[in-house]
Amino acid sequence: MSIPEKFQHSWLRTILYLGRNRLSLLGGAIATASSITLLGYWAIELIGRGVLNPYLGLLFIFLLPVVFILGLLLIPVGIVLEHRRQKKAGLLPDVYPRIEIDDPLFRRALDFVILMTIVNVIIVATASYRGVAYMDTPGFCGQTCHVMKPEFTAYKVSPHSHVECATCHIGSGVQSFFLAKVNGTKQLIEVTFNTFPRPVPSPVHTLRPARDICESCHMPAKFIGDKLLVKTSYADDEANTRTKTIVLLHLGGLDSVSHRIGIHGVHLGHIEYVASDNDRQVIPWVQRYNPDGTTTEYMTPDLQGKPAGELRTMDCIDCHNRAAHGFDTAEDALSRAMTEGAISTDLPFIHKKGIELLKANYATEEEAAQKIHAGVIAFYRGEHPDVMAAHSDLVNQAADSLVTIFRHNVFPEYKVTWGTHPNNIGHNAPGTSPYPGCFRCHDGSHNAKNGSSITQDCSACHNLLAQDEQKPKVLTDLGIE
Repeated sequence: MSIPEKFQHSWLRTILYLGRNRLSLLGGAIATASSITLLGYWAIELIGRGVLNPYLGLLFIFLLPVVFILGLLLIPVGIVLEHRRQKKAGLLPDVYPRIEIDDPLFRRALDFVILMTIVNVIIVATASYRGVAYMDTPGFCGQTCHVMKPEFTAYKVSPHSHVECATCHIGSGVQSFFLAKVNGTKQLIEVTFNTFPRPVPSPVHTLRPARDICESCHMPAKFIGDKLLVKTSYADDEANTRTKTIVLLHLGGLDSVSHRIGIHGVHLGHIEYVASDNDRQVIPWVQRYNPDGTTTEYMTPDLQGKPAGELRTMDCIDCHNRAAHGFDTAEDALSRAMTEGAISTDLPFIHKKGIELLKANYATEEEAAQKIHAGVIAFYRGEHPDVMAAHSDLVNQAADSLVTIFRHNVFPEYKVTWGTHPNNIGHNAPGTSPYPGCFRCHDGSHNAKNGSSITQDCSACHNLLAQDEQKPKVLTDLGIE
C-alpha cells in the first residue's frame, strides 16, 4: 500500500467520518469567523485606518487570535470525543466509508482543506508575531497597563516621545526578549493582586547601558561646545514680575585634539561611583581614572574606604536620568506656562495663587482638577471681581492650564507628587530639595588622600551671565531681546 493510500485508509477516512460532530463543526465555524475578522482588521490597518484605541488593540491582537486557535483546537477535540462516544456505544464501523480520490466533489473538498491549513498556519504565525510586536509598543506599555500612567503621561510630552519603550527598556536579541517577558509576567501578577509598588521605583537598575541606548542616536564624544540657557521666573507679587537667569553651559565633549573638556568630556567614561541609597541620590564615594593611568578616590569624611554597594561607571543616564519620563517642579511648570502664554501674566497674583493651588494636598486627580479650577475662579471673583468681569476668558484659561500642569506631574493614586522623582540635570542650592543633581558629588565634602577635592568651581561647568534680572543686558547685546 502506497503512502497516499495508507494516509487515506488510516487517517483521512477516520477524520472525515468522525469530524461531522457538533463540537468540531462549532470549532470550524469559530475559526472561520475569527480568521475573517482578523484578516479584515489587518487589511484596514494596512491601508492606514487601523483602530488606535489600545483596548481594541488587545481585542484584535490578543483575544481574537486566542479565539481562532481555540476554534482550531476544538476540531481535533471533537473528533477524539466522537470516537470515544461511538466506541462506547459500539457504533464504530469496522471499515470507514470509502473515499474516492477521483470524485471531483471530494477532490475540491480536499483542496479546500489543504488551502485552509496553509491559511491557518499563516494566520497563527502572523497573529503570534503581531502579538509580540504589540506588547512592545508604547500604547500597550502605557495605556493598557494603568500602573505606568505617570510614566506614560511624562513620556508623551518628552523629547523622546517618538522612541518606542522597547528601544530603551528591552533591546534586541533572544535574551533581552526573554528577560523582558519574565519581568512582564511578574508585573502582571503584581497588577492582578494589586501589589505593584507606588510609585514605580526609579532608577531602573536593570536598564540597558547608555552605550546601547543613548549612544545609538547621540554621540558622546562629539564636541558640542557651549550652550546659552535662559530660565524665566515669576515673582509672587501682584504684577507677577518676570526675571531671567542666563547661564552659559560648557557642554564640551572631545575636542579636535582629543582633550576631554566641558561637562560631557570630564564626566563620561572614566568616573566610577558607589551610591548608598537605591535612588542614587546619596553618593559618598567617587573614583576618577586619570590620563596617566592612575586613579584618585574621593570620599566623604565619614568613610574610611570604598563602601559596599553597586559600582557604576558614570554615563548619560546618571545626569539625564529622566530623559523620557521627566516631571517638572510646580515652579518650573508654571513659569513655562506663563512664558508660553497658556497663563496670562496680566492676571494679578496668578503665580502666587497658582503655586498655592498646585501644591495643595488632594486625594485624587479628579478632586485636584475640581478644586484647582474652582479655586482660581473663586479667587478672582472674591479678590479681583473687576478682573473676573473683564477677563473671565483669561481666568478660565488659567484655571484649565493649572489643571493640565497638575495632571502632567502629580498622580495621587500612584503616590507621585512634586519631587517624587528627582531630575539630576543641573542643581538647586546645596541642601535644598528635591533635586541635588550635581551637588551629589560637587558639594565640597568629597576629598582625596592627597588633599584635593571634587571641584566646586562653578565656571568649570557654566558661567552665570545674569541672575534674576528683569532686563538682562546680555540678551540685548545678543539681539535676543
